[in-house]
Amino acid sequence: MKIVVIGASGTVGRSVADELSRDGKHEIIRVGRTRGDHQVDIASQDSVAALFEKIGRVNAIVSAAGSIFFGAVSDMTAADFNVGLQDKLLGQVRLALVGQHYLHDGGSITLTTGIAVDEPIAQGANAAAVNAGIEGFVRAAAFELKRGIRINAVSPTVLTESLDVFGPFFPGFESVPAARVAMAYRRSVEGIQTGRVYRVGH
Repeated sequence: MKIVVIGASGTVGRSVADELSRDGKHEIIRVGRTRGDHQVDIASQDSVAALFEKIGRVNAIVSAAGSIFFGAVSDMTAADFNVGLQDKLLGQVRLALVGQHYLHDGGSITLTTGIAVDEPIAQGANAAAVNAGIEGFVRAAAFELKRGIRINAVSPTVLTESLDVFGPFFPGFESVPAARVAMAYRRSVEGIQTGRVYRVGH
């Protein structure tokens, strides 16, 4: 399969690309904001469209990209909240909306959410709302995609590799290694299910 992994320079994306390329069955195209085989700004319609025009037809699209805003609700502004809406939420939805037209029949789309949608954390209201929006989109879009195209999402808990940065936001949470999270993406790409949210570590 020809698989494009967006966010391939991040901790999750890198592990997903490595996992999917491990047995040599797939051609992996690694895409990042500033690094990789190609670059893309998922918050830009023109950038996403240009990416798929360059890459052409693929069998699977994996997104492990998107920024959110961490901050207390008492100090948050609408502009702060909009960061996650425009980048992680609309950015990943944009990848799906544009990318569907570049998928071969029977292809798949896999997006990324996170544990904050189920387990509220301090300063995580934006993360919870953004992740919930992505999951709602995935469940509904699965009924409408044509040509046998599937769509799923992966929702990991805090990564072991990211505890030094995000650990304080997740006191008492058990972390999972990125390599374990990557297996859920393989399940989505190589499996038959659609409209699913694969929760890893929660």
